Formats: sequence, structure tokens, C-alpha cells
Amino acid sequence: MAAREVEDIFTDIVERAKSLDPVNTRKWFDELTVVYLNGGLLKVGCPDDETVAFLRDNCKSSFTRAAQQITGHLISIDFNVSEHKKTRRRSRGRWGELKLHPDYTFGNFVVGPSNRLAHASCVAVSQSPGNTYNPLFIYGNSGLGKTHLLHAVCYGARQKSDKLVIQFLSCENFVNRFIRAIEEGKLAGFQSQFRTVDVLVIDDVQFLREREQSQEEFFHTFNALYNNGKQIILSADGPPGKIPSLEERLISRFNWGLVTRVDPPSHDTRVAIVKKKAHLRGLSISDEIAEYVARKVHANIRELEGALTSIYALATTTGREITLELAHTALEGRAMSAVRHISITDIIEVVTNHFDVRLADLQSRKRSQSITVPRQICMYLARNLTRHSLEEIGGHLGGRDHTTVMHACSKIDRKQRSDRQMHATLDELTKQITQVPHN
Repeated sequence: MAAREVEDIFTDIVERAKSLDPVNTRKWFDELTVVYLNGGLLKVGCPDDETVAFLRDNCKSSFTRAAQQITGHLISIDFNVSEHKKTRRRSRGRWGELKLHPDYTFGNFVVGPSNRLAHASCVAVSQSPGNTYNPLFIYGNSGLGKTHLLHAVCYGARQKSDKLVIQFLSCENFVNRFIRAIEEGKLAGFQSQFRTVDVLVIDDVQFLREREQSQEEFFHTFNALYNNGKQIILSADGPPGKIPSLEERLISRFNWGLVTRVDPPSHDTRVAIVKKKAHLRGLSISDEIAEYVARKVHANIRELEGALTSIYALATTTGREITLELAHTALEGRAMSAVRHISITDIIEVVTNHFDVRLADLQSRKRSQSITVPRQICMYLARNLTRHSLEEIGGHLGGRDHTTVMHACSKIDRKQRSDRQMHATLDELTKQITQVPHN
């Protein structure tokens, strides 16, 4: 097969993959190259490790389907850093399991009155870890860009020095690793792993609440790093003093450095965010459309992304240009969800159909993952799409108490922030629920 023909086929595959998976489509897909296409194998060249990880985690299925549809043959996909880019790669031994999202850089972060201090402090910390604000504690509601800033700090610190050892993980992951280390008799190794880094970044530190042994371990980890001048960066959904059941000595230490809040974006900031997110996806939208989306979506940045996904998906499936009229049509369900009455029954029906489970299973005491995950998703969606109390939500799902519902909501929220497949699933379920005619 001629090289030109292979490149043309690959271009068609990329375009088809975009249409199959609008949620994960990015502008930098145009930078991908075809390294090899023959014998049922397609090797794709990528600019760096972050894009390789993003594609492997989120896009392998869509690219595989696209390749098979375009070529008419069974094709397997392999993503790797292009040969001429490999000299830029850092030693993975220094970075361990650090996985950064290719979109979450300072350059892609839209700064406004609601996040200016948080952004400036993160930039300062990335340029001089351990010497500026230590610890740095960022708090705010879900979906406002805290995780984006944490990733951006790691990118900035890495650009400043490739010798830094960075650990970036969720608090839940930290706790789970700690528990596993105790069970396996490897506590010394766990302590060495986290107490000897240059930068420790923990997302959703509120997960430490009501975990006395984990709080004890984190207290000593914090002290070891702080006393050695190492940088500590934390995020949570509230300020240190508002985290339930958090020990006073941890609250005190979290307040030692800078505590800064991220608020919901203003209208002008939302417009800028819509434009930035559209650019990242390679979408061309007018100022009029960006203004419309910003007026319709107020909750958070994640909802703005979901709105863009709806617009892109409709344009792709219908072959229409992205106009204000198309945006109206795409967001009709989202706009109507504010005035329609959505019941827990509506949510349960959509979720049970999607996961092919029965209501009786959700209400049962079964704890298998195939039942637990849909049950927790029901609780999360009910919490976000209805005005029912935690007790009422738990009552619909087997008489569970409000603490169980709170735990489920927190777990799904954390999951969808780190797992792009979960993010896409929640977006699709929300779209189905809000577009159902409700009485």
C-alpha cells in the first residue's frame, strides 16, 4: 500500500473516530501520525506520554471501530510516542505512576475573578516548589477546575525541573494504598514512597474524614515532607475547618500555608471557558453560540463541557453546521431540565435500562460491582437532578440511610473526575433523563 494511500486512510479513520466519540475528541488529534498500517495492525504515533495515556484509556475502542469501518477489516490499534519525540520523554522511574491529563495545563485554564488567586498561587508553587505557599490548600464545589489546577502545577513543576519526584493521587487512593500496605506488611515501603517525594499532590482530601488511622498516617507524612521543605498541595470541597471529623492537628497544619477558594465562574468567564473548551475539541463556534451556552449553563465547568458535547454530537450525527439554531436544539433538554419535574423513578428507569439490571437488585443488599455501581450512580444523579433529601433517595433504593447516600455521591463524583469513561456515562445518562417527558 502506497504511503499516500495509508495517510489518506488514517485521516478518514481519525475523522470517523471523532464522530464516534465526541466526548473525547480533541484538536490535537490532527497531530497524530500513522506509523504502520498492515496485517491487521495500526500503529499510531503520538506527541508525548500524556496523549498516549489519554488515547489508551479513552479512545482505543472508538479508534478500533473507526479503523474497522473504514478499512472493512479487523484492525487492532497501538498508540506510542513517535520515534522522533522520544528524546523528550522523562524517566518513568522518577515519575512513577504520575498520569496527567493533556488538557489540564495552565495554558488551557481560563482565569477569572472566581479563580484568580487559586491560579496565581498554583503558578507560583509550580515555579518554586516548597518555597512559596506550603502547604497550598484549594477548595470549592465540584466541577470548578480544582483538579485542572493540580494537574497544571505538576506540568509546570516538571517543565521547571525534570529531577523532581512527584506523587499525584486522590485521597481515596492514598487511603486504599495505606490499608493494603498494612494488610501486606509493607508499611515501611509505603511510608518511604510518600515521605521522600519532592511534591505531594492529594485531590479530595476530605476523604480522610472519619478515618482515624489514615489521618494518623497522613499527619506523619505531612510532617516529614514539611520539615524537609517539600511541597504539599491539597484540594477539598470545603475549607479545612469545615471537613467533618477531621482531627484538629490536621486542620491546623492545612491552615499553615495558603488556603484559597475557587468559586463558580461569572458569565464572562463562562463565555471564555466555552470558547477555550471548543477550541480544544477543534470546534468552530461563534461568539453568539458561546454566549448562549454560557447563559443556559450556570452550574459548573463540567456542565459547560457537557453542553458542548451535546452540540458537537448533534452536528456530527446530522452533518449540519454548528449554528445557533442547532445549539438551541442540542441544549433543549438541558434547558428544560431546569423547569421539568424529574423523579427518582425516572432516574432509576434510565439507569436500570442502561446497565441491564432490575430495580429489585438495586434495592437489595447485593454488593457485587455490577449492582453497586448502578445503585451509586442512581443516588448521585438523584442528588444532582432532584430536590429529594438524602433520606428520601435512600428510601427509594432499599431503605439506605443518608450517610450511605452521601458516601455513594462522593465516590461517584471522585470517580467521574478521574475516570473519563464514567464522566461520559454520567453525561449520557443525564442527557437521557432530562430529555424524557416528565409529568
